[in-house]
Amino acid sequence: MTSVSALNHIHKTGLFGNHENKNEESLLKVSEIKNLLIVQIVQYKNSTVLFENIDIDSLKLKNEPQSVVSNNDTRILWNGPKNWLLVSTKKDLLKNISEAFKETDFAVTDLSHSKAIIELEGQDAKEVLKKGCPFNFNILEKNNSINSTYNGIALTVDMLDDNPDKIRLFALRSFGESLYHSITDASLEFGFKSL
Repeated sequence: MTSVSALNHIHKTGLFGNHENKNEESLLKVSEIKNLLIVQIVQYKNSTVLFENIDIDSLKLKNEPQSVVSNNDTRILWNGPKNWLLVSTKKDLLKNISEAFKETDFAVTDLSHSKAIIELEGQDAKEVLKKGCPFNFNILEKNNSINSTYNGIALTVDMLDDNPDKIRLFALRSFGESLYHSITDASLEFGFKSL
């Protein structure tokens, strides 16, 4: 069976908005990210297991607000107290996760097909997010993540890099099209290249 991405029918490539007479390299870039493993890991309240001792893809969980631990393939985003979102290009990592996090102590849920993922890159990426989100993006730094809303749509924001700004947005698949239209509409002012 072939999986169909959340934005398969609406994400179009090309130049859009106020892009004329601008260097194409300096334009905001908007893309859909596909084929990632996305797993929510939640430790039960009555669990006494030390999550700090568990290693997934050479990464340890961190129970610190807005924190992200990462390597080249995997990112683990703090999602709430003893609650993490693991995102990886390694689809086969799910087996290791299931073995490391025993079902008596953790709830492990594969969310890979339930999310729409949009990536923004460029100097105006935070300006686009400021148009629809109440969070102060001036304080968001590389390897930070937050949960918030964008024009009423719940989302997770993951700051991948800050030179230039590169931000990944996760929303429920059912809200993917609405979020995509909101983000691209907010990007028109700056001009953007859709990849």
